[in-house]
Amino acid sequence: MPSSSRHRPRKRFGQHFLHDPRVRARIVDALDLSSSDFVVEIGPGEGALTYLLLEKASSITVVELDRDLAARLSDDRIKVHAADALELDFAQFPKGMRIVGNLPYNISTPLLFHLARFADRVRDMHFMLQLEVVERMVAAPSTPAYGRLSVALQARFRMQKLFNVAKGAFRPPPKVESAVVRLIPLEQPLQIDEALLRQAFSARRKQLRNALRIAGEDYARLGIDPKLRPENLSPQDYARLTALRSMNSTL
Repeated sequence: MPSSSRHRPRKRFGQHFLHDPRVRARIVDALDLSSSDFVVEIGPGEGALTYLLLEKASSITVVELDRDLAARLSDDRIKVHAADALELDFAQFPKGMRIVGNLPYNISTPLLFHLARFADRVRDMHFMLQLEVVERMVAAPSTPAYGRLSVALQARFRMQKLFNVAKGAFRPPPKVESAVVRLIPLEQPLQIDEALLRQAFSARRKQLRNALRIAGEDYARLGIDPKLRPENLSPQDYARLTALRSMNSTL
């Protein structure tokens, strides 16, 4: 079991420890674990969720940057990687892994992009994140929250916001509201050029013909109105634009 002494949260690691037992139980219930599942927890902190997960899983692999916290996770069923999740090669873990974590909010977006690279090795992912980030992840086209993150993740995952979490569920309380989100990899992910996506959303208020400078006849061939703005296009539209750009570059 975790040590009874409290760890002082470190601001540089963006530490906010989840202490509400009802929220922890809801996360574990959402996973519906079996003893044979290979579970990877990112940012276990003081182990509040870790030991609850171990009541369902036979073992768990954890990734913890804070070496003091990593050293406190004393259980022979826990394999600890004292490492930065942003730099970790998740391909070292078995296919079908299930990833869970209360992610540091200061690195959540780059970490999501990093983890998306390993989507073909993942069964599902369940994360506690800033509510605003979750809303961006699941946003529909032509809504204020829709953007590059929405398209990039929806191209690889089916996502669902599960429930909101109040500030008081953490120690210390964060300045923002939180939410738990589920990500399940798509069987046939969309191929979208990241450079095209960056270019589009760096000029999200411009019309497509000005933001991407693709020939009008090409837009017509794809059935896309060049007067639309980047925020109006679906992930499927961006996949078609990617295929078009790839075809034109080989001609």
